[in-house]
Amino acid sequence: MPPYALAHLSDPHLAPMPRPRLAQLAGKRITGYLNWLRGRRKIHVSANLNAIVRDLKAQSPGHIAVTGDLANISLPGEFTAARAWLDTLGPAADVTFVPGNHDAYVREAADAAALHWAPYMQGDAAAPKIEFPFVRRRGPLALIGLSTAVPTPPFMATGQLGDEQLTRFERTLAQLGKEPLFRVVLIHHPPVSAPENHSKRLTDAEAFRKILSQHGADLVLHGHDHVHSLVWLDGPKAKIPAVGVPSASATLHSKYDPAAYNLYRIDGAPGAWTCEMVSRGLNSGGIGEIKRQMLVN
Repeated sequence: MPPYALAHLSDPHLAPMPRPRLAQLAGKRITGYLNWLRGRRKIHVSANLNAIVRDLKAQSPGHIAVTGDLANISLPGEFTAARAWLDTLGPAADVTFVPGNHDAYVREAADAAALHWAPYMQGDAAAPKIEFPFVRRRGPLALIGLSTAVPTPPFMATGQLGDEQLTRFERTLAQLGKEPLFRVVLIHHPPVSAPENHSKRLTDAEAFRKILSQHGADLVLHGHDHVHSLVWLDGPKAKIPAVGVPSASATLHSKYDPAAYNLYRIDGAPGAWTCEMVSRGLNSGGIGEIKRQMLVN
């Protein structure tokens, strides 16, 4: 059988943003809206996202993972528009989504992602409500979806898993470790942040990394920082690659990396997995390959 292909994109920040009513711009939303008008709307371009998605679909992946930030300031209209976009990306069985901080931008929108995007955030086992982590088995993969999306004060973009989710995550990893599965953890915030990103960090990243070091995983995928990144985390037997991607709608000319996505080709069996990463993204000529790298061999 050919390798199983998993595509990963993140942070589309879907445009255009619906025009907010004045009453919706109280609190943090006013600063976010002004940031959008002053600069972010020039960075996140629908045509770039459309090109990325066309190229991604041409690769015929077995599954697509999206690690957050469909919304910008969590306006009600953003959630309905984002659901329509998810439906064009693929059926819920073929697309897995975990939320980002912009999907829970303000307290009153904290539950909106679960309300509108539930089919894309549900595990294989039927559940009366969305609960993280959830698990989806696809081919040789176990996709483990986490949520770091919590409302934060203005000028903060931190994420948090929380003690209850961390406890469930530890139990889930331990159980899946007994099965012949390639464990892929999906999370919005990176597990390691640079000092200059202190206001954007995952606040309980140390606890998250400790669980990985004890129970292991094969791959961690995230977004949030809008750049290509690769760090190696401690595992019980081997290092674990944690890979971030740029915004899937980012323009060529900004302080962030241009729009891109990663394709992972996974083959083998426990103890003998292989995983090749192919990065594809926007350049002056359209969409093309950026690099390829063996992460597990």
